[in-house]
Amino acid sequence: MIGLRGRPHLGAGAGATGAAALEQTLAVPATRRSPAPAVVGLVLAVAIVVLFGLGTPWDEVSVFGLNAGLRSAWQLPDLVVPSALGIYLAALLAGAVGAAYLRWPRLKGGTTVALSVTALVVAFLIWAVQGQSLNLVGMLRSTLLRATPITLGALSGVLCERAGVINIAIEGMMLTSALTAVVTASVTGSLMVGMVVAVLTGALLALVHGVLSIRYRVDQIVSGTVINIFATGLTSYLSARFLERFAYLNRSGTLPVVAIPGLADIPIIGPALFEQSVIVYVMLALVIAVHVLLFKSRFGLRMRAVGEHPRAADTLGIDVWRVRYLSVLLGGMVAGIGGAYFTIGSVGRFDEVMTGGRGFIGLAAMIFGNWTPGGAFASSLIFGFADSLQIRMQILQTPIPSEFLLMAPYVATIVALSGVVGRVTPPAADGQPYEK
Repeated sequence: MIGLRGRPHLGAGAGATGAAALEQTLAVPATRRSPAPAVVGLVLAVAIVVLFGLGTPWDEVSVFGLNAGLRSAWQLPDLVVPSALGIYLAALLAGAVGAAYLRWPRLKGGTTVALSVTALVVAFLIWAVQGQSLNLVGMLRSTLLRATPITLGALSGVLCERAGVINIAIEGMMLTSALTAVVTASVTGSLMVGMVVAVLTGALLALVHGVLSIRYRVDQIVSGTVINIFATGLTSYLSARFLERFAYLNRSGTLPVVAIPGLADIPIIGPALFEQSVIVYVMLALVIAVHVLLFKSRFGLRMRAVGEHPRAADTLGIDVWRVRYLSVLLGGMVAGIGGAYFTIGSVGRFDEVMTGGRGFIGLAAMIFGNWTPGGAFASSLIFGFADSLQIRMQILQTPIPSEFLLMAPYVATIVALSGVVGRVTPPAADGQPYEK
């Protein structure tokens, strides 16, 4: 049990009372229903018609492939969509969802905006592919793969910030773990040893961040920035000084792609979801595990209480420092797995600053997902989809610059923070040091 000596704790006798008190502390008051989601749906409907519908010929078609190669015994015919008709139907869907939000109180704002944006994306794909073809299954598979490091970074942030510790050092943890993973795997010849060392590297940097921000109450943003700068400088120096001279230290190989028998043969979702790298399966398992930890376990209840009202949690006998240390360490370990993705999980070698800001994007996905594992994963899929989409749009030679496609997820994050899809509320004590 986690408790202070001489104080009551959430044991067998006081479990029900303590849990009820903590749940009351974590209760969120209801907010007034905003008409903004309906406006978004109607505006997007008009935008779909103006941007994509008016200039599309009625005799053009868009072809979407529904098979990933010829391995599966179940082959589906290509999906052929009349381009103009598909675009106008997408506009109708966006407008109908916006109008329905005004009449049906049970329709949530987030769902309304999500469906409207989905209609916009569908219309854009139909417009971009008109007269050409796009393998939809391959794009879905690439989306999940590219969302993996972002999801792991977002889960790391969820674990830390749910306990009240802001962790912007995720980028540095991932970058350092990527280096240690590939070097260890290259030297030992074992990818699993490299993965373990990556996890330990993330935990070590998380411990440094925890000591600075929890024990010595250093500004958590400053502490995370220092770790990021240190990690960038250290990994760049080691890469230039050693890895370029001794190539055998930077040649680890990659984790295998594993096809789950039977499930991988399911049309469309089989190749996209059940024929992936091992680290993708680890990511999916962690999404479920973190959700169970946060919302179905006693430690998760304590973690959320410490992040919302540490003083009240302390009076109930919870050791606030200990919970925060454990949460930050768990977050660092998850970030370490995210770092391993970049080397032993994808390319098998280390390049300077190869994380490319995925740790920061993970924090954006965490905020967009309202500090929940499921929301963080869904938000990461948006970023992964945009990354995969901009590559395929270059191949299709669409007139829209790829940079605008990369901007879309960040615009969506700004929209989420503005309150259009509902309130995005961080833990009340997030970033606040606690003194006993």
